[in-house]
Amino acid sequence: MGVKQVLRAMDAFPRAEEHLLQKTKSGAFVSIVGLVIMSTLFLHELSYYLNTITVHQMAVDLRRGETLPIHINMTFPSLPCDVLSVDAIDMSGKHEVDLDTNIWKLRLNSDGHITGTEYLSDLVEKEHKHDDSDNKTHMQGFDQDAENLIKKVKQALAHGEGCRVYGVLDVQRVAGNFHISVHGLNIFVAQMIFGGTTHVNVSHIIHDLSFGPKYPGSHNPLDGTERILRGASGTFKYYIKIVPTEYRYLSKEVLPTNQFSVSEYFSPINEFDRTWPAVYFLYDLSPITVTIREERRNFLHFITRLCAVLGGTFALTGMLDKWMFRFLEAVMKKDSRGLVR
Repeated sequence: MGVKQVLRAMDAFPRAEEHLLQKTKSGAFVSIVGLVIMSTLFLHELSYYLNTITVHQMAVDLRRGETLPIHINMTFPSLPCDVLSVDAIDMSGKHEVDLDTNIWKLRLNSDGHITGTEYLSDLVEKEHKHDDSDNKTHMQGFDQDAENLIKKVKQALAHGEGCRVYGVLDVQRVAGNFHISVHGLNIFVAQMIFGGTTHVNVSHIIHDLSFGPKYPGSHNPLDGTERILRGASGTFKYYIKIVPTEYRYLSKEVLPTNQFSVSEYFSPINEFDRTWPAVYFLYDLSPITVTIREERRNFLHFITRLCAVLGGTFALTGMLDKWMFRFLEAVMKKDSRGLVR
C-alpha cells in the first residue's frame, strides 16, 4: 500500500460524489438557522474575550509618609458662605495649617443658583481662640467688622442664601477628622447671628466625597447623600474606614487611590448644649491595601470555547436536519401509498 493510499485511509472526512448528494428545503432552513445561531454565539464569545476582567488581591499596606487627598463637594442650603469654615485635625489633635489646600465656596440663592465665588484660604485650619479678648469684645461691644458681618449674614439668612463648598484637602496619612461648621466665628458673633445653637441648620447635600481619583467600577457610598433637617438641629457624624487601593490597568499604568465604607450618626442638640452643630467626617485607615488588576482572558481559552460552541451547534443542526428529512420522507411515503390504494 502506497503512502497516498495510507493518507487517504486516514481521512476522517470522506467526500461523496456530487450527484449522490440530495439538497432539500428543510436542510436549507436548518442551515440558515444554524448559521444565525453560530454567528450570534461567535460574537458573544468574541465580546467575552475582549472584555477585561478585574482580579482583587490584598496585602499589608507598606506606604509611609504620603499625604491623603480628600475631595469635597457639598451644598449647605441653609447656611451662608460667610459663616462656614472647614477644619482638618489629625489623630494627635494638631491642626495642619494650610498644606497645599484648595477650598472654594459658591454663594447660592434661595433657588440654588450660583451668585458668587470666594476662596476659603482664611477658613481652613483655623485656630479657635476663646480667651479674655473675646470677653473684652463682648463687654465693650463689637467692632465695625463684626457688626458688618452680623448684618450681612442676617440679611443672607433672610434671603434664604446657601453655600456650596468644594475643593481638595491634603492631610497627613493618619487617622483624623475634618468638619464643616460655624466654628470659625467668634462665639458671641455666632450667638448674635443665630440666637442659639438650635437655630443653626446644618442640612447638607454631599455631591462628591472621595479620597483619591476614581477608577473603573469605583463607587463612593456618600455620593448623592442628602440630609435635610425639618425640626431641631444637631451634629452629623460620618465614621469612615478608608482602604488604600491600587488600580493596575492593562497598560501597566498604576493608579493609587482609596475606597471606603461609612456609617453615620446624628446627635440632636437642645438649647442647653454649648456645642454648635457641625458635619463631622471621622476617618481611619485600614492596614490592608487592595490591588485591583485588569486582565484579559487567555487566547487558548477563547479558542477552546469557540470550538465547543461552534462544533456543538454544527452537530446539533446536522442531527435536526437528519430527523426532519426522515420525518418528511415517512410522511410522503404514507401519502403516496394512500393514493395507490
